Amino acid sequence: MKLTLFSAKSYDTHYFNQTLQALHPDLATITAHPFALTASTVSLARSSDAICVFVNDTLDATVLHALHSYGVRAILLRCAGFNNINLSVAEDLGFFVANVPSYSPEAVAEFAVALIQTLNRKTHRAYNRVREGNFNLEGFLGQTLAGKTVGVVGLGRIGMAFARIMKGFGCVLLGADPMGGKEFEKEIGGNYVGLEELLGRSDVVSLHCPLTEGTRHLINAESLTKLKKGAMVVNTSRGGLIHTRDAVQALKEGRLGGLALDVYEEEGDLFYNDHSAEIIHDDTLMRLMTFPNVLVCGHQAFFTREALSEIAQVSLDNLEDWVKKRSCKNSLVREGHLCVEEDKEPVRL
Repeated sequence: MKLTLFSAKSYDTHYFNQTLQALHPDLATITAHPFALTASTVSLARSSDAICVFVNDTLDATVLHALHSYGVRAILLRCAGFNNINLSVAEDLGFFVANVPSYSPEAVAEFAVALIQTLNRKTHRAYNRVREGNFNLEGFLGQTLAGKTVGVVGLGRIGMAFARIMKGFGCVLLGADPMGGKEFEKEIGGNYVGLEELLGRSDVVSLHCPLTEGTRHLINAESLTKLKKGAMVVNTSRGGLIHTRDAVQALKEGRLGGLALDVYEEEGDLFYNDHSAEIIHDDTLMRLMTFPNVLVCGHQAFFTREALSEIAQVSLDNLEDWVKKRSCKNSLVREGHLCVEEDKEPVRL
């Protein structure tokens, strides 16, 4: 069995090989490529039985047909989201497709909190200032989080983990999710409200949603007018949840008090690679990064030892299920049929 990894960094290769040797020594041989999967690189999968991809790999109809012609029959997503694959075409071609629906939700939740506190208390700016011998506090005034209202958009595993942490800070919690919020109200003591009310009342809004047609550009010109003036928005989920140009305009007008991003809607050609010696041609991103009340990271919220280990283990478990023709609880296409809506946890907003 030959497994080919795309968008594979040194840490991906390390954890996959380590897990393979420890738990599945006879399952497969791994070939890893640092390149993203696109129509231009898909030929690297030739002679592979299965491939493993990440969030910014492209699995559109063109790529899927090419994979099928090369003999690939299984696609492993080493992430929870599957907005980058055309599942209908995968279904038609009979691919086995499985994801990692949950890996260390606390890792992402904790990073969201780190972004909030960094932007709020300006610790990133203080670090640089002090290294130059400047101990002046001017410009570093923040606010105490205790007693502030925090809105959690999306009450799945990560959203709930984030809410538990913010409850510990002494925050008032609001939650919005089309699937309801009984657990959020019962366990956290938060208030389940509509999105519009959440935006209007929250001092901090944290997004924990999948990217679907219903959530794309959830934060846009219209919804930003409903945001409490001066509120901070944090996104550690998918870049497409925020219409970036609308956010830039809201920052310029002072309606948006702060923006912390670990994801960006046009990140595909930038994130996970070193562009420090190049000219970056994304003018919107470059404009965004000029604001003192904006913090941008490179999609690293998941990046912990625990999460990487779990991603490798679940991905290889999924592959073994396919090889041994066992039922796989994480499959998105099973026996030529979509099963996302059939027996998986409902996609939460």
